[in-house]
Amino acid sequence: MTERLPESPSQTAGPYVHIGLVPNLLGISGLYPHDFGASPIKNGAMGEKIRIVGNVLDGDGTLIRDALLETWQADAGGRYPGTEGADPNVTGWARRITDLKTGAWQLDTIKPGAVPGPDGASMAPHVSVFLVARGINTGLQTRIYFADEARANAACPILSKADRPDTLIARQTAPGAYRFDIRLQGPDETTFFDI
Repeated sequence: MTERLPESPSQTAGPYVHIGLVPNLLGISGLYPHDFGASPIKNGAMGEKIRIVGNVLDGDGTLIRDALLETWQADAGGRYPGTEGADPNVTGWARRITDLKTGAWQLDTIKPGAVPGPDGASMAPHVSVFLVARGINTGLQTRIYFADEARANAACPILSKADRPDTLIARQTAPGAYRFDIRLQGPDETTFFDI
């Protein structure tokens, strides 16, 4: 008779993701000289400097304190790194974590410009987000749009197709400052893209 063992749980993003990807942010030095993706911009990046802050919350509104976010964005002219005319001081990619005590995350960057989209229409300025955390088996994809870009948001071919477009809008809290909370479940669940 063959002994049957119970199925082991599927691997989700846990504390080892942070240790492997952002050890310096956790205070573990000596593994890498710096954490990759610390900032999507370098000194001299053109455009309006902005800060986006927020929290990641579960369906009960409880803070997720061990989430990891990777962001991707265009430069102020709407060009992605590697394309002709792109700002060489905008790498476009960043890796951020939620604070293990407060649950807050922060991204200091430049405000991206409108990006050419399908059929010649422009996509409103946005930052793409990939999110992993404990309990999430497959990373989640979403976007951050900006409340002060109402005209571009209304014309955006992607944002106009979202079920709950208001869940994708970062609210301006001060000049150059935005708040964007990500809700994983519930009535105000952030819209996630099936990519």
